[in-house]
Amino acid sequence: MTKKHLIALDLDGTLLKNDKTISPLTKKVIQKAREAGHMVMIATGRPFRASEAIYRELNLDTPIVNFNGAFIHHPKDYQWGFHHTPLDIKTAKDIIEACHEFSFHNIIAEVMDDVYFHYHDEKLIDIFSLGNPKTTTGNLLTFLEAPPTCLLIHTEEEQGKTIRSHLTDVHADLIDHRRWADPFHVIEIVRTGLNKAVGLKRVSEYYQIPQENIIAFGDEDNDFEMIEYAGKGIAMGNGIKELQSLANETTLSNEEDGIAHYLNEALNLKVI
Repeated sequence: MTKKHLIALDLDGTLLKNDKTISPLTKKVIQKAREAGHMVMIATGRPFRASEAIYRELNLDTPIVNFNGAFIHHPKDYQWGFHHTPLDIKTAKDIIEACHEFSFHNIIAEVMDDVYFHYHDEKLIDIFSLGNPKTTTGNLLTFLEAPPTCLLIHTEEEQGKTIRSHLTDVHADLIDHRRWADPFHVIEIVRTGLNKAVGLKRVSEYYQIPQENIIAFGDEDNDFEMIEYAGKGIAMGNGIKELQSLANETTLSNEEDGIAHYLNEALNLKVI
């Protein structure tokens, strides 16, 4: 591979090791790829506030996909565009109301950098504290006034299957939903048609990089569309089996510098 490529990186379980750091080798290979003229971008389910430090650590200068495609922008070029596609607030409140027919621990709504908790939960508040968002706790039917970027339902695994079945039966034409990786049994809901591939397509067209020259790395079910869209969709060795089956190839795990080893060989970077 000698042509200019667009390299899309998921964060948790992919670029980041289990301790949420980037290994020196992976960082070195990514830098070498950029020096060789390839474009490197982040595509994550995280909000920008929780991925900005990683963006800056890699010294990136490309657009970023956040909230699994619900927010796409260029942190270093405000003229590039600000693409925020939230849920319809009525749909969000219908879902919140319906949740009370099931068993759940909490519901969280994110409106960009504002986070709303249906119930007070110190552990969840700590998890969502990265980037110092403004937080509000209280009945979301009362306190949520703006269309949410995403809606999260924290529940038990078995109950989560029941809730997801309800969401599909009632709201399939309005929303898409997926689960977080274990150990969190969380259902994440965004507006229908949104996924990382939407952002990847927008960015690749901006840089005029053809689909066959896109390399994407992921490990979870929120990476399905991106892995399928990329010319080379690469699953991590620690990724879920369904993603590995869909991917063109499977590399080593996030703990074994899977991204570094794949890019070094595929792009002939001669780092390792």
